[in-house]
Amino acid sequence: MIYVALLRGINVGGNNKVDMKQLKQAFEEAGMSSVITYINSGNIVFGDYTHSKEQLAPILEKAIYHHFGLQINVLIYSLEEFGEIAEAIPEKWSNGARMKSDVLFLWQNVDGADVLDGLVIKSEIDRVNYVPGAILWSVDKDQVTKSGMVKIVGSPLYKRVTVRNINTVRKIWALLQKM
Repeated sequence: MIYVALLRGINVGGNNKVDMKQLKQAFEEAGMSSVITYINSGNIVFGDYTHSKEQLAPILEKAIYHHFGLQINVLIYSLEEFGEIAEAIPEKWSNGARMKSDVLFLWQNVDGADVLDGLVIKSEIDRVNYVPGAILWSVDKDQVTKSGMVKIVGSPLYKRVTVRNINTVRKIWALLQKM
């Protein structure tokens, strides 16, 4: 099967530095095939036909610890799961000069539509959708500091998500479709 691994908290602010070539090697040594990394934020597309999806995160977390000495949380999505999230992003959403649009990928223990109940969502500013596995969040650039999304940092939920902008998500989805 084809999977996406999303690593939480690497290469952020000079912390948890992980070289992508070495990360690719770590995945390959852990038995993964057709490994492709995309940018330095910890996005890895790979194949594995021996393990269940549930087995992969602990295997990869152990491999990362072995290679880099870092305790990094790894979130795994199948090609189909990632595709459902990527396809749910409204076409008109962008990430650029006028709009900031992100995908908050959820760990399984917080994944559910009720996750939105604990968030500060300002309906006049924030555009927020839940899709299984993620929260899609968009706000006009001039409203970012007023957005409820800034309240997520420091909240209990914050440690159970990893965030990617929609440009990254769309690029990963394009890579997956070529495999």
